[in-house]
Amino acid sequence: MAYRSFEELEVWKRACQLAVKIYQTLHGCSDFGIRDQMQRASVSIPSNIAEGCERGGKDFARFLRIAQGSAAELRTQVYIAKKIGFIADAPYQEMLD
Repeated sequence: MAYRSFEELEVWKRACQLAVKIYQTLHGCSDFGIRDQMQRASVSIPSNIAEGCERGGKDFARFLRIAQGSAAELRTQVYIAKKIGFIADAPYQEMLD
C-alpha cells in the first residue's frame, strides 16, 4: 500500500498520541531527568517514522528500527516511572496499550 504522506500512517498517529500523553502525564513531575528522557524518547518515535517515510526504501526500514528502539526505551522508562510513583495506574495502562 502506497502512502502519500506519513500523516496517513496509523502507527505515526498513535505514536503522536503517546507523545502527547507522556507530556500531559509528566507535566507536573519534579524529576527533570526522567521527565526529559521520557519526553525525548516519546517524540523520537513518531519523528523517526516520519523521517523514514519521507526518505523511503531501505531508509524507511532503518528508521522504523530506530523508532522501535525508542519505543523499547520508553516502555522501560514508563515501567520505572510507575514503580517510583511518577505515573498512576490509569495513565500507565493507557501508555502500554
